[in-house]
Amino acid sequence: MEAAPSAPGAAAKDASRPARLDRARQAAPQVFERLRNAIIALELPPGAPLSRAELASQFGISSTPVRDALMRLEEEGLVDVFPQHATVVSRIDIGRAQQAHFLRQALELEIVRLLAEQHDQALVIRLDHAITLQQQFAKAGEFEAFMAGDNDFHAQLYTAAGKQDLWALVRSRSGHIDRLRRLHLPSPGKAQNIVRHHRLITRAIEAGDGDAAQQHLRKHLSGTLSELDKIRSHHPEYLAD
Repeated sequence: MEAAPSAPGAAAKDASRPARLDRARQAAPQVFERLRNAIIALELPPGAPLSRAELASQFGISSTPVRDALMRLEEEGLVDVFPQHATVVSRIDIGRAQQAHFLRQALELEIVRLLAEQHDQALVIRLDHAITLQQQFAKAGEFEAFMAGDNDFHAQLYTAAGKQDLWALVRSRSGHIDRLRRLHLPSPGKAQNIVRHHRLITRAIEAGDGDAAQQHLRKHLSGTLSELDKIRSHHPEYLAD
């Protein structure tokens, strides 16, 4: 049986006590990142209410940057805003998840082929280091750190290919599929399978084999959506078709 990703009630309670903001930076982007991270990690699960007044009080700021952060979250489809009523964390939209997968796969298939042609050994060393860290996080069951490491691995691919802006685009579209991945991650063998795919992609890039790199990447990115029925059976209250 797939393990629950967290205890939503307790996690949401922890998320309601955020650390202080950096006063040297604008408040709205920080609030956005804090809330987005909590939503992706399911610390704020689908259906969790988000009170502008309570968030302003918790962060020690005015309601304006909170409003701006919630508007950005709404743009990404991560919250539903009901005017004069409530703002709640959205359910996971399968259609949005599938579109994000399509976008990411289209971009990364070209990126790994390009990197295989470049023979950048320094990149291979960085990717191997990222994989080592992920392996440690997987063994420790530190899922949030593992997901951060997963993102770091892929971000390095975009950076090495000179496509950093496209990584920012992908990230802004990936909130729903990232939550699906977070639901699926505790499944037995899932984290190790991700690490294995990362190794295969890296070895193919190192060998200059673009075809193999694309083959391993395609299998890697399709893992979560291929298990959609299983995820839905364990967490039907989180998903919306």
